[in-house]
Amino acid sequence: MTPLAGLAGLSLLAPTAAAEGRTVPPTDPTTTDGGTAEDVASGLAPVDVLEVSGLVDDVTVDSIIDAIAKAEADGSQALILQMNTGGAIVDEARMVELIHAVRDAEVGIGLWVGPARGSRVLGWPAQLFGVADVTAMVAGAHVGHTGDLLDPSVDLRQGADVMRNDALDYREARAVGVLRYEGPADLDVPTMRSMVSAMDGVVLENGTELDTVVPQLDDQGVTQNMSTLVRFSSLGLVEQVFHTVASPPIAYLFFVIGCCLLIFEFFTAGVGVAGFVGAALTVLGSYGLSALPTRGGAVALLVVAMVAFAIDVQVGIPRFWTGVGMVTFVLGSWFLYDSLPGTDLRLSWITLIVGIGGVALTFVVGMPSMVRTRFAT
Repeated sequence: MTPLAGLAGLSLLAPTAAAEGRTVPPTDPTTTDGGTAEDVASGLAPVDVLEVSGLVDDVTVDSIIDAIAKAEADGSQALILQMNTGGAIVDEARMVELIHAVRDAEVGIGLWVGPARGSRVLGWPAQLFGVADVTAMVAGAHVGHTGDLLDPSVDLRQGADVMRNDALDYREARAVGVLRYEGPADLDVPTMRSMVSAMDGVVLENGTELDTVVPQLDDQGVTQNMSTLVRFSSLGLVEQVFHTVASPPIAYLFFVIGCCLLIFEFFTAGVGVAGFVGAALTVLGSYGLSALPTRGGAVALLVVAMVAFAIDVQVGIPRFWTGVGMVTFVLGSWFLYDSLPGTDLRLSWITLIVGIGGVALTFVVGMPSMVRTRFAT
């Protein structure tokens, strides 16, 4: 998850540096009878925003739970999760832990599916819509494929049955009560600014009423809503690395490239750079494959392929074992991942072309020539 730099241009936001996030105050300098917009907004408790993108893994779960705790400790009145995820790759116990954390939060929790059309929340993460205080989405977004509900506290209202095996757009989700915010039934929430406004006036179970905007009159007598401070947070460097490698194409390519570099280092007796990089990529790729819903047999085929390639690399000529390696490698690549509800994790054609084509060039042309040249001098 990266900082939401694209929202920095909104009139209510202006960036200031922070160690783990950014604080963005309103910048409209309009003077009113009650003072400037900055003076009015400074009296409101801030709202925190955390982007949740990619598959929900252990890193994501920890980041959301930590963000809730931080919002409570720092005096924020609400936390908005900007979501775009195709599913969860954590076990049921971890997902229930996340559901309870959102349900029991002392601050208001908002879920916003956006910002782009085509954003989605599928699988177990969609069950968070049944425990959050405010839920909304942009036009063109979808939510659903929840499967069986993991906790009795998840209340998806009339959408529980249809969302089990299907996804709803914002109009359908609004009609069955899955989206919870004030306004016309056909009105989406297109921006983060709109989402902050949608949180205003919501009364939490602990009796706290959220106060995220203040109406002000300008010199022409036109009412404007001035928003509270909005603070964006992001993953740290290490957390971001592990979250990134737990994505299907990255885990696959890291593992394959790492194994190729290790074979190269072993048979060319280099200075160790390729071996070090290969070991690092193999470890990261192995972590990603272990976190994702991989098929054990397919992973075994990838390993067998590398062993078969190494046999012919040793003799310096691509023969029978190179053919065996290519066949097992293609099969392992194609059947590597199981699907999630509503999301097909099968590798894209671009990823397959890069992986299979790169391996073919490496072990049919590049590696044998390198080995022959290396030991012929």
